[in-house]
Amino acid sequence: MIGISEHGPGIPGTIDPFYYLNLEIIPSTIDDIEILHGCEINVLNDGNLSLEQKYIDYLDYAIVGIHGQCYSNQGKTKNTDNLISCMKNDKVCMVSHPDDDKTPLDYERLVNAAKEYHVALEVNNSSLVKEKYRLNCYDNCRTMLSLCQKYHVPIIVSSDAHDPSWVGKFDLAIKLLEEIDFDEELILNNDIEKLKSFMNIKAHKTIYQN
Repeated sequence: MIGISEHGPGIPGTIDPFYYLNLEIIPSTIDDIEILHGCEINVLNDGNLSLEQKYIDYLDYAIVGIHGQCYSNQGKTKNTDNLISCMKNDKVCMVSHPDDDKTPLDYERLVNAAKEYHVALEVNNSSLVKEKYRLNCYDNCRTMLSLCQKYHVPIIVSSDAHDPSWVGKFDLAIKLLEEIDFDEELILNNDIEKLKSFMNIKAHKTIYQN
């Protein structure tokens, strides 16, 4: 199974929202590989999502995240308010890279909101690769993961590839999880059925052979 999550409006160079209207014609299974259609939607400074609901409705799932290209730091409390507001959308099942103190977050509130709204938090391998550009990302990840264990909140481990050669590259994320002895039962994407159940993804049956 593979999920493809192009950036939503607000990121320079991303696709036009019209792209999402075409998702319904794409086969849900290609050569026995399930294809999930997602979007990494931006959190905006007013606490709204950067993609209109009429496009979100075409998605299998949505990820929300703060990106500096379309968000200005409003302080820990307001940043957390805005992110939690976006987590309430029914299609949202993940938060991307909540690890950068350039837009600080209240992790106690974030983790509890993730539990309340049935949203997983991401451990982003790319963030750890780029740690010199992301303020306190290792410490923030450790804080978040400790709270996830305390409150039994699931996580997603992601390569955040942006390039085919990085797909499935989780080395730094796995090393961090091993260092803190993180509970593997809280990792969603180490088992397809566990992940699909959390995301409420039903079995796909359409098969297209190349």
